[in-house]
Amino acid sequence: MVIQLAVADLGATQAFYEGILDMPVERALTPPGAPEHLVMEWEGAQVIFVEEADVLRAHPVLIDRLTSFPKGVGMTLHLTVTGIEEIYLALQEEELDLLYLLEKKPYGTLELWCFDPDGYLVVLEERVGGERRGGGAR
Repeated sequence: MVIQLAVADLGATQAFYEGILDMPVERALTPPGAPEHLVMEWEGAQVIFVEEADVLRAHPVLIDRLTSFPKGVGMTLHLTVTGIEEIYLALQEEELDLLYLLEKKPYGTLELWCFDPDGYLVVLEERVGGERRGGGAR
């Protein structure tokens, strides 16, 4: 599965997903004329981040949809991470928006809900006891 998300700034997106969440994010090699983008890949899924301005240049018919609604409405990225307590502290230090604070759930995870720099809802979970299903390598 491949999902493409429009973002305001690739640098801010990379700083959030790679720098804070420790997810595997890479700047893609692009041919001349193609828009620069980031690729985040794990467990057979891929998220491509492209700057909104580049999407609108290539597809101007989308301007009403991309500018009429806040990004991320109705969409949630669920990511399994390690080191969620350190991520939580980093999110607070950077004063990023948290929806639900870090909480231990009865089904064996620590969970945290936050928003990325573009307002996409991101649910982070870490299995209690260190069991890892994917995600960052903190």
